[in-house]
Amino acid sequence: MAVPKRKVSKARRDKRRANWKLAVPGMVKCSQCGALVLSHRVCPECGYYKGREVVKAN
Repeated sequence: MAVPKRKVSKARRDKRRANWKLAVPGMVKCSQCGALVLSHRVCPECGYYKGREVVKAN
């Protein structure tokens, strides 16, 4: 089995881990009401998708 030849320093290890982070979801403005919505999904505020009412709003 492969075994490290030398100790990996904390700085080297942490540099490698620095790019492992959460990505921001792709939010867009609803064309009907202007609320921020995840793209390609029905707006929870007004119930519209692509200019058509898909779900009755509360």
